[in-house]
Amino acid sequence: MTFETQRSALADVVAIPVTPFTRGGGIDRAAHATILRRLLDGGVRTLTPNGNTGEFYALTPQERRDVVELTLAEAAGQAVVLAGVGHDVPTAVAAARHAAERGAGMVMVHQPVHPYVSDAGWVAYHRAIAEAVPDLGVVPYLRDGGLPGARLAELADACPNVIGVKYAVPDAARFAGFARDAGLDRFVWIAGLAEPYAPSYFSAGATGFTSGLVNVAPGLSLHMIEALRSGDHGEAMKVWEQIRRFEELRAADGSAHNVTVVKEALAVLGLCRRDVRSPSSLLPDAERAEVAAIVEGWSL
Repeated sequence: MTFETQRSALADVVAIPVTPFTRGGGIDRAAHATILRRLLDGGVRTLTPNGNTGEFYALTPQERRDVVELTLAEAAGQAVVLAGVGHDVPTAVAAARHAAERGAGMVMVHQPVHPYVSDAGWVAYHRAIAEAVPDLGVVPYLRDGGLPGARLAELADACPNVIGVKYAVPDAARFAGFARDAGLDRFVWIAGLAEPYAPSYFSAGATGFTSGLVNVAPGLSLHMIEALRSGDHGEAMKVWEQIRRFEELRAADGSAHNVTVVKEALAVLGLCRRDVRSPSSLLPDAERAEVAAIVEGWSL
């Protein structure tokens, strides 16, 4: 797979599938396959196993490997797989090499979780991972609004397989400046805060967006990106209005229920259990009823 093919896959709805669990707490492989098949049949062509909506940080190392392998098996050439990796450098490198060996096209590197992250350390962290898988496209997941764009350019100078950025800082003006400082045309810019931020980020240069909503309503996510691609901002905002309350519930209280709301909606549709792992928790009854009403209103 060429880097150009990988770049095209990033300029799209980048789906972050959930990881469904059984009653006993393990991965529900049947439900996982059902959700992936629904995404693929709905027209989704880029899948990110081990993203935050997939509860990356709550999975064991073996479970993270299993999720990648299950996703690749179900995608079977129908979609490009962008595997999430992270944690310490050896763990991230091992996960990236595993993804490469199993046939993933790209890896997304989660924002380093560490109390002391320097700009130089950020570059060194991503460089170690990118150099370990030179044939895979590498996509840093950027949540730090303080990183200068020049540092990303420095990373790409050393590692030409760094081809895209999942930008998840809730500031469209900062994104516009960062993208231009790093090189607007050098990378594929993905609106990493999903549909609520996609219209504003597309106006500043993004060409793709991540989505957890797509697990529930793939048609809505795909309709939004088609509207954005065609420059029909009004139509994109109609979708924005439809999903607004759903995404507000996900973002409330510091995104405490970001995953929970998605799984609640999937449970309403009978696609998986609503269970999440700590430190996430189930929704209160009032919010559960509201999610059910939203899903019913979408007529899925």
